[in-house]
Amino acid sequence: MGTTPALPRLLLLVNQDKAEAAQASQEVSDLIRRHATLVASLPAIDGPLPGGLGTLDAVVVMGGDGTLLGQSRRCHGLSVPILGINMGRVGFMAEFDLESVRQQAATLFANPAARTHDSYPLQVAIRRRATEETELVGLAINEAVITAGPPYKMLSLTLGINGRTGPVVNGDGLIVSTSLGSTAYNLSAGGPIVSPMVDAWAITPIAPFSLSFRPIVVTSLSTIEISCERINDSAGTGGASGFSPGTTLVLDGHSQTRVRTGDRILITRHERPIRFVSNPAADYWFRLITKLNWADSPRARHGQAEG
Repeated sequence: MGTTPALPRLLLLVNQDKAEAAQASQEVSDLIRRHATLVASLPAIDGPLPGGLGTLDAVVVMGGDGTLLGQSRRCHGLSVPILGINMGRVGFMAEFDLESVRQQAATLFANPAARTHDSYPLQVAIRRRATEETELVGLAINEAVITAGPPYKMLSLTLGINGRTGPVVNGDGLIVSTSLGSTAYNLSAGGPIVSPMVDAWAITPIAPFSLSFRPIVVTSLSTIEISCERINDSAGTGGASGFSPGTTLVLDGHSQTRVRTGDRILITRHERPIRFVSNPAADYWFRLITKLNWADSPRARHGQAEG
């Protein structure tokens, strides 16, 4: 007689600050238990996961896109699929809502790896001018941003790609975005929408002092080097937070690292992808149109016929 295959082992992470997520977590826990083994239900917070969880087959995250982003960083080392359930406003990254989970629970939780897509994060390091030592900053799932910071004077950043020195970016900063993150800060700054099925990065200036500097899309196998020629290199302190003002490297709007004049920021593709569970009922184009209103036509005022 054959042996019964072991049920998948799933971890549930819940944003307890969102009332809807906290209220629905019990229902999701029950759905998981019907089709898999629920290892634990934990708050979606910063910091490492607790020990003793054993081997996991997938992680389920309940919250908004910010929650999914943070928990994906937290769980990156597990190398297991991550299933995002949107309990926020837009839910562009988190592909499932509660109703779709109810409808697909049997296939989602019994075989979470059946339908997935990979996204490779950026690996970001700084080579300090003062020491010539390279300091690993971390990974970015959406984007790495060099932002001007107080006193908000114009920056001069030299962009290099694959060892070739490129243009000098004069402006308020620079965004290097993954295709997954192209609909985040990159889009707000006028950068291109890049399908997550395309393994590429968008490089987008922030308020460039040039009409001719346009965003560019490069392969994710590129090595990007950004030299900080002129920045806001203030030595003061930042008030109650204690964070010094000045030009800052920001990863996913979360990790902040001060940069100094002469520092070089190095960006490469991380060797390990993040694997997300895909929703077959709401693909990327469906979400782009319905949630971000991509290519939506101008709307006439109420009661006025369109000409």
